Amino acid sequence: MPGFTVAIVGRPNVGKSTLFNRLLEQRKAIVDDQSGVTRDRQYGIADWNGKVFNVIDTGGFVSGSEDVFEREIRKQVHIAVDEADLILFVCDTTTGITGQDEDMADVLRRSTKPVLLVVNKVDNAERALYATEFYSMGFEKTFFMSSISGSGSGEVLDEVVMHITDDTDVVPTDKEGNPLAKFAIIGQPNAGKSTLLNALVNQERTIVSDIAGTTRDTIHTHYKLFGKEFILIDTAGIRKKKNVHEDLEFYSVIRAIKAMDESDVCMLLIDAENGLTAQDVSIFSLATRKGKGILILVNKWDLVEKETNTARDFEAEIKKRLEPFTDVPVIFVSAKDKTRIFQAMEKALDVYENRNKRIPTSQLNDIILPEIERYPPPMARGYHVKIKFVQQVPTAVPSFAFYSNHPDNIKEAYKNFLENKIRSHFDFSGVPIRIFVRKK
Repeated sequence: MPGFTVAIVGRPNVGKSTLFNRLLEQRKAIVDDQSGVTRDRQYGIADWNGKVFNVIDTGGFVSGSEDVFEREIRKQVHIAVDEADLILFVCDTTTGITGQDEDMADVLRRSTKPVLLVVNKVDNAERALYATEFYSMGFEKTFFMSSISGSGSGEVLDEVVMHITDDTDVVPTDKEGNPLAKFAIIGQPNAGKSTLLNALVNQERTIVSDIAGTTRDTIHTHYKLFGKEFILIDTAGIRKKKNVHEDLEFYSVIRAIKAMDESDVCMLLIDAENGLTAQDVSIFSLATRKGKGILILVNKWDLVEKETNTARDFEAEIKKRLEPFTDVPVIFVSAKDKTRIFQAMEKALDVYENRNKRIPTSQLNDIILPEIERYPPPMARGYHVKIKFVQQVPTAVPSFAFYSNHPDNIKEAYKNFLENKIRSHFDFSGVPIRIFVRKK
């Protein structure tokens, strides 16, 4: 199922970032009493009652002019309304309804997206009484909550997940009936995503058919060439070029997340001249948390001045930024000159195979248990911690369960050791691995 996206909107200092942290159950966004602290787009994954959805904290603006301020806020709300599946409109009970709240409410009322009005900072009976004035804004669903204490957050989350349906799309298959691999081309604006797609499909021998996407902002292209067949999910070419860079960046993030949810493997395209940016690293981290296969394509490599070890040093620098998950293929391409782009597709198919790889239990135990005997887990509180059995769990993401007499005493460092040993004996390049320790 394609990812469900929730956008948090509201004027500065109403507690959007605190609500964002509450939904993600982690302190990811910086929170401060000063307005306008959130400048960068924050995005993450929330899980409630077994349903997973994307959350985007749109942040506020600090501007010298009130007119400029209102224009920027409107721009932000319009983007959120266009791209998200559901809007959380956050207001502050301590200030009451302001003119900026009313402006945003007018925009939201004209949209077809479901809007939940969240009145924040309701942490005592007196504030709950003041909060009743927000019913006058006319939104069908209004919730009182306190993002800091978490009071009322359960009701908001219950309502959010009620909008997440379990409808499944028709999965394209090959002539044998096997589902086709789905590759998402993601990356910053102007990294060359459109050029790469055109270079791949504008071939005389290519059979191309456009498949209607589940969302209006992704293009699904059926690729069939040289005996290879897969679906390309492209996020390029739909952005609004008249908008400023900050809006483009926001669009690209939401669309990358949606394309990511639909895909099996993400091809993260980076600009060789700009290198790996902080936003690229964030999108990479999100793809790995979602359990997607991933490879890095360094585009516009033809524009880089090269010496003997330029590519080697460039790849080493990328992997240093991506730690601890560095078992990722890096391919240097030029979409414009069509350099190594078919090699990139071959590698993407390899990553897809790795993601679907299943290791027989007997083979896994024959190879990994001797490694554990050579380097057993550290003793804990005088107990010998032992692992007697390992098996691969039947999940979409390669996951391995290790059975131990004291599973709680096996720490993260040793889990990393186990993952490294699995990677050293079996090819899981480009694929995140999950390690679980269970009671024997």
